[in-house]
Amino acid sequence: MINTSTLGMEYVAPELADIAQKVVNQDRLSFEDGVRLYQTSDILALGILANYANVMRNGTNVYFVQNRHINPTNICALHCNFCSFRRDSYEPDAYIWTIEQIIERAQATITEHTREIHIVGGLHPDLTLDYYCTLLSTLKQTFPQAHLKAFTAVEIEYLAAISKLSRKETLYHLIQAGLDSMPGGGAEIFHPRVRKRICPEKVDGDAWLAIHGLAHQLGIKTNATMLYGHIETVEDCVDHLIRLREQQDQTGGFMTFIPLAYHPTNNNLGRARALDFTTGMEDLRNLAVSRLMLDNFAHIKSYWIMITPGLAQLSLSFGVSDMDGTVIEERIYHDAGATTDQAITCAALVQWISAAGKTPVERDALYNEIKVYHPGQYPSLR
Repeated sequence: MINTSTLGMEYVAPELADIAQKVVNQDRLSFEDGVRLYQTSDILALGILANYANVMRNGTNVYFVQNRHINPTNICALHCNFCSFRRDSYEPDAYIWTIEQIIERAQATITEHTREIHIVGGLHPDLTLDYYCTLLSTLKQTFPQAHLKAFTAVEIEYLAAISKLSRKETLYHLIQAGLDSMPGGGAEIFHPRVRKRICPEKVDGDAWLAIHGLAHQLGIKTNATMLYGHIETVEDCVDHLIRLREQQDQTGGFMTFIPLAYHPTNNNLGRARALDFTTGMEDLRNLAVSRLMLDNFAHIKSYWIMITPGLAQLSLSFGVSDMDGTVIEERIYHDAGATTDQAITCAALVQWISAAGKTPVERDALYNEIKVYHPGQYPSLR
């Protein structure tokens, strides 16, 4: 039994008292509540509220997974203004990996403990649905213990278009080949005014939600994201969260929400606006508000690659219940200026979580618990 009196709710500022009461009563927060939470200057009160909501759902557990990232190509038909990863085929650092090359790279780092392979990449006009189906089936055969989390809704839409198939048919072929779940990328900000500025060629918010809803109906769990720290307004963020919440009410297949901090290096949006990286306050605020608004999502993830391990550790007191995982070879955010490591050990993740007063739980891709680490218990350095 959790002692709610130890969670600090009595220290919430009077101007947030009505929202605090909703949180305690587990009442759904409104659009106006979300705007007020974004606008409050009392970041500690916001953290108390988000931590309360998280502890009521997840206790002290904080999850992580042993995972490996694979980005088959950085050549992309789209030209998103915030993206630093995409290349044209003629650029000297453009690349495309064959399936044999991908397997060879993966074999160097994937072990029997690797539970998830995360696959996203550019929209290469020459990579067909057959290529991706063969990639999935080959990975599944080579690494049968690993769950394949692959392809954003943007990739699904593009594959359907070049294959002249419906979204459902495209997903069906990928599922038959070994697709187990989908990541949440490509959501950015749903509001069309923002989307027109930062990613005008991408599927719109309605299509993104529809593709994830279809995946849920086909039995595929997915994640969801939001890109913040660029030209969006507070109202745009709250609208984005509520639309995700509504989709979850309808189809129920989202596992985790990940707020993604915009990185301004090496992309047109950053060059045009001379934007800096997000601040720690922005990062914590987005994580905390997300936890409070998304009452039907089990987990909020703090992606340590983006916001640094130290801030990710602090976010465990701001509503976060997941720290992603070991990662291994992250390219997309490092092309945009991330200075964090490209991999981390389980031992370090356990240490970060334990030092924050939380309980480290190693999971698989679907949040089935593999091992709970009790005080003083550490995994081998792997």
